[in-house]
Amino acid sequence: MPKKGTKSKKQADDVPDQQENKLPDYLELQRTRVVCNADAPIHTQGFQYSGAFAAMGVDNSVSVEKFCKNFKIDVKRLTEDDMEFDMIGVDASIANAFRRILISEVPTMAIEKIFMADNTSVIADEVLSHRLGLIPLDADPRLFDYISENDVPNERNTIVFKLHVSCQKGSQRITVKSGELEWLPEGSQLSMASPAQSGDKQKTFTSFSQSQKEILQKPLGVKFDNITIARLGPGQSIELEAHAVKGVGKVHAKWSPVATTWYRMLPEVVILEQIEGNEAEELVKKCPVNVFDIEDLGNGGKRAVVAKPRACTLCRECVMGPSGEKIQLRRVRDHFIFTIESTGALPPEVLFTEAVKILEEKCEKVISELS
Repeated sequence: MPKKGTKSKKQADDVPDQQENKLPDYLELQRTRVVCNADAPIHTQGFQYSGAFAAMGVDNSVSVEKFCKNFKIDVKRLTEDDMEFDMIGVDASIANAFRRILISEVPTMAIEKIFMADNTSVIADEVLSHRLGLIPLDADPRLFDYISENDVPNERNTIVFKLHVSCQKGSQRITVKSGELEWLPEGSQLSMASPAQSGDKQKTFTSFSQSQKEILQKPLGVKFDNITIARLGPGQSIELEAHAVKGVGKVHAKWSPVATTWYRMLPEVVILEQIEGNEAEELVKKCPVNVFDIEDLGNGGKRAVVAKPRACTLCRECVMGPSGEKIQLRRVRDHFIFTIESTGALPPEVLFTEAVKILEEKCEKVISELS
């Protein structure tokens, strides 16, 4: 028997769930949207305090359950080099964390050391080395280890390339392309010093115990073989050895796996009052990205409608002039259009997955230190 003043389990189950209280429309607009007026945006500051609407019976706190319920990723475009997707249900700080990790903390392989044997071109050794370092390599960094100052270059932490090009005297000028970099799976071929005796083994700049062909599933090389490295005139030549190692973009930009990555809040274009006739045609012509279109109402009538709100670039031309008060531009505060442009080292979807793993490791480190 339940105690007096309490409900039995069956009675409690029969009680319908109470509907959650809702904010007034103007407060909900402030909480979930950034309104872009003709002069400046408003409602840019979010409501981070969990008890901001406690007096109205609305819980504004953040919880794992709410995050799992609201979070969503919708891929809009995916190619070999770039990716666009919608990240829904997160704060701007989370989206920015992924952006920063993609730029500076996802590792790649890049040329770090150049051993110059001969360079009679017009390009200085330092400039030539810098150009080589920025060439994207077709090598999965997950298969390699980081190398420190005290480590010996081996098949697990170093990739060796050779470049030996010359222009014969009396011939036309030639262009040296990135495709002429030759992968050396056996390691360095340049000797550090002449052997003391004729029978001694030649000492090179790497110490490979086995060929990289035995531990890798596909050959290594450059991602794009048409990048110009230098131009050689008659009698000029370049001979060098390039060693690539694993690194991250915050050390040097050559290790950044993305050409760029960015996000923007989802545009929302709302027509508050109907815009008809010539005014509608002027509005359509005013928008440079064709956000608006004309709808035929019959009997010669026509009105403006929002056709492609996602294309809005927030130029705010539509909210200026006589019809400006009839249109409102908004940005959805927790809906981000995220774009990743890969340099080619890894596919964009793999880059984002690696960024998620890095953020997860950071969170686990903070939790372990706090506990």
